[in-house]
Amino acid sequence: MTKVFVHGNPETSVIWKPVVELLNDRRINDIVLLSPPGFGSPTPKDWGGTVREYTQWLADELKAIGGDIDLVGHDWGAGHVFRVLAEYPGIVRSWATDCVGLMHRDYVWHDAAQGWQTPEVGEQMVQGMVDMDADTFVAAFGGLGFPEDIAREMKQGIDAEMARCILALYRDAAQPAMRALGSRFIEQSPKRGLVIIAENDHYAGPHETHEEIATAVGAKVRHLEGCGHWWMLEKPEEAARMLAGHWIK
Repeated sequence: MTKVFVHGNPETSVIWKPVVELLNDRRINDIVLLSPPGFGSPTPKDWGGTVREYTQWLADELKAIGGDIDLVGHDWGAGHVFRVLAEYPGIVRSWATDCVGLMHRDYVWHDAAQGWQTPEVGEQMVQGMVDMDADTFVAAFGGLGFPEDIAREMKQGIDAEMARCILALYRDAAQPAMRALGSRFIEQSPKRGLVIIAENDHYAGPHETHEEIATAVGAKVRHLEGCGHWWMLEKPEEAARMLAGHWIK
């Protein structure tokens, strides 16, 4: 069974490196890291960066891999997972994601997202990220739990095309888009799910909203104490144990 990981924004697949190494130590080696177009992989010709395009991209990648797939999503990677599960029931054997609260009916986009969704303001924000020198970037993301080598490698992937895709994706996902997705997701009730709640991750709303959606679809819940949005970097050993246990059951 193939383990497929999908990362988010403003990331590249390097964020999974510590967890993948620990999974390899457990003899879990059939792992595929998918980078969404513009986020560590090239964008196709005429790529608009819309929610629909990313959903179709992920569906096509999963179909090409084939067989039984255990899918893992983080941040916007989780957002792509939610939409694929809502539109292609049964496409994977199991799923595990954080950020489930994004789909809650009461969810309000966090401050950075609202900035990206605002004309001119968003353009200034993403340009600032592109122009930021590597040392400043490493210092900023080090405060968020990034090891220096991971932050430096990720910074190399932050370019003008990623900036364009950030704006397009967040603007296309402005409310009520996420509320509508939540309704479709719950209606499909994808099986064998794991909802990951990092104690200090506040990007996707209160923990109670994650738990409500998990209950609605019959998913398991795992709380990760003492870490934030990038739990896979802050507690890779616990993340690897959690995922390996989820796949066995």
